[in-house]
Amino acid sequence: MSNEKQYPMTLDGKAALEEELHQLKTVKRPEVVERIKVARSFGDLSENSEYDSAKEEQGFVEGRISTIEMMLRNALIISDEQESGAELVVSLGRTVTFDVLDNGEPEGEPETYKIVGSAEADPANERISNDSPMARALMAHRVGDKVKLTTPGGDMEVVILEIK
Repeated sequence: MSNEKQYPMTLDGKAALEEELHQLKTVKRPEVVERIKVARSFGDLSENSEYDSAKEEQGFVEGRISTIEMMLRNALIISDEQESGAELVVSLGRTVTFDVLDNGEPEGEPETYKIVGSAEADPANERISNDSPMARALMAHRVGDKVKLTTPGGDMEVVILEIK
């Protein structure tokens, strides 16, 4: 049994990583190899900034390929089902809608986030990592539960409105 970290992700997240890996291997890697080849033709490598830049990019590309391959090898696919109801609890793969409470009353501007593995987290697109403080606080709660969240802007209390 492997002691490597598992990477929870949805099927969509896995597909996106597979596409990125394909692009890196079939497009980006050959481009960088060609840049290195051209830079070598300029002669003295000790003062060749094009060569240094291309080698640095090659290191980045190879590192990203290695990281993605490890993540895919240790992927833990989470359910992306779209069921809903009060019996559900906030967990990986679920979408949770909550409203911030102001003096115990909802403010009326609900926020919705999908809880995903760190490999596909994208807060700007309402996808938060299960490792984030917000997601950890919401986990295992049900519709109607009041939850205290710690955010960079300070602590706040929310009420869970919906779980899908």
